Amino acid sequence: MLSVVNAGGTTADGSSLIDEIVREGERRMLAAALEAEVNAYIAELAGQRDDKGHRLVVRNGYHQPRTVTTAAGAVEVKAPRVNDKRVDEETGERKRFSSAILPPWCRKSPKISEVLPLLYLHGLSSGDFVPALEQSLGSSAGLSPATVTRLTQQWQADHTAFMDRDLAEVDYVYVWADGIHLNVRLEEAKACVLVLIGVRADGSKELVALKDGYRESGESWADLMRDCARRGMRAPVLAVGDGALGFWKALSEVLPETREQRCWVHKTANVLDSMPKSAQPGAKKAIQDIYNAEDKQHAEVAITTFAQLYGAKSPKAVKNITDDQAVLLAFFDFPAEHWIHLRTTNPIKSTFATVRLRTKVTRGAGSRAAALAMVFKLVESAQQRWRAVNVPHLVAPVRAGARFERGQLVERPELSVA
Repeated sequence: MLSVVNAGGTTADGSSLIDEIVREGERRMLAAALEAEVNAYIAELAGQRDDKGHRLVVRNGYHQPRTVTTAAGAVEVKAPRVNDKRVDEETGERKRFSSAILPPWCRKSPKISEVLPLLYLHGLSSGDFVPALEQSLGSSAGLSPATVTRLTQQWQADHTAFMDRDLAEVDYVYVWADGIHLNVRLEEAKACVLVLIGVRADGSKELVALKDGYRESGESWADLMRDCARRGMRAPVLAVGDGALGFWKALSEVLPETREQRCWVHKTANVLDSMPKSAQPGAKKAIQDIYNAEDKQHAEVAITTFAQLYGAKSPKAVKNITDDQAVLLAFFDFPAEHWIHLRTTNPIKSTFATVRLRTKVTRGAGSRAAALAMVFKLVESAQQRWRAVNVPHLVAPVRAGARFERGQLVERPELSVA
């Protein structure tokens, strides 16, 4: 029996048989998907014919083969071609078919674009990208140092444009704020990334701003908030953040109409740190009874119970909660379906968890602008997978001033005006 595989599981050219099978399968699946896309396009327009009864949209062979770099490696693609003779009535130009699966400019999959900023943040120089990726991708096509340099420059331009965009046409009803300490290629050892994520009136989540700051200081946050206000940002109804005084001071100065909600994850950690370890398990459950309460009234009762249980031995821990009671329970005044989103800054923490795990302190400061651009591109990519808040249609009534009791809508804005 003729064997095409060496004893080590490699093919004649030394590549892994598994990788070859994966790449071949990917090539065939991509080819089939492109064929199906073109066939559906032609079938949809089959009824459009010229004066002689000939179809205006027909197949026309294939484009020249091109190599596309994907997560499975480099695969050669031969995309089908379409001859579209239709003319746009407004412009007078010929209409063209453009594949949504494989656009004409595409040379690498979006996953590869996600890998590059991760490698940069991990301390890899642009000159190391080719040898680092060639082994796993099977090709260095499109990954030269010059290409990576152009990409980083483009990402910096994208981040600059993002931070300069007009916010007057966007309405963020809720926002989460946090300072993330990544320690990656930032020039100041105590620098951090200030992050704002918002919820639009349709319930979708969106990155609002991402900028470097110093120790989450009030001035750093105020500078960011003033910049957002200058670009037309409307005051959110509710802002969620940890106990860092810098953000709340800036918010009260720039957007004083916005209500405050302290993050229960941060608060729980701070409270437990001030208690003996033996008391922490029970105290943690008592704290959970507060923010998981049926409504604000039951939460207030749970706080009273917590004070009675731990006030004698841990007065500092009790004071940590009672002093902030109003801003800890603010989320109860909003739709019950939104409570799980509003009581913590998890939307920011979960987004940056992957970034934090995959980065480390690098030797040398590197480029501050490039590092911020890399973080921006990673968050921008993650944003595509963010889901909307629960029951998104209730966000618009919140902006309109609707009143909620025990998480239920009791007064619509139009009724209050009447």
